[in-house]
Amino acid sequence: MKVIETNLKSVLYGALTGSVNGLFGGGGGMVAVPLLKNLSGYGEKRAHATAILVIAPVCAVSALVYILGGYFHADIVVPTAIGATVGGFLGAKLLGVLPEFAVNIIFIALMLTAGIRMLI
Repeated sequence: MKVIETNLKSVLYGALTGSVNGLFGGGGGMVAVPLLKNLSGYGEKRAHATAILVIAPVCAVSALVYILGGYFHADIVVPTAIGATVGGFLGAKLLGVLPEFAVNIIFIALMLTAGIRMLI
């Protein structure tokens, strides 16, 4: 019974994460990380790494919907994707060497900054 409950939670968390990501064009990781940490009991680094692996196919599906909807502009997407790919590689390397406390503080600062920027 515990396996069914765990799988059901995972599906619900995934649906919430995917919905946020699809609705806002990103940001699913900001939902997935706290869910994985607080509700699934994952540690900081495992939650971040798992969130990235969960978000990858979600982003691919969302991107396809946006492309088919005519929201794709190569002059912006291509250079941004190159920068994001380099940044993603460097961030993944940093995750391996930073202490969990530092990763948590950086994540909190990023979420606060994003929230404040949206208010301004």
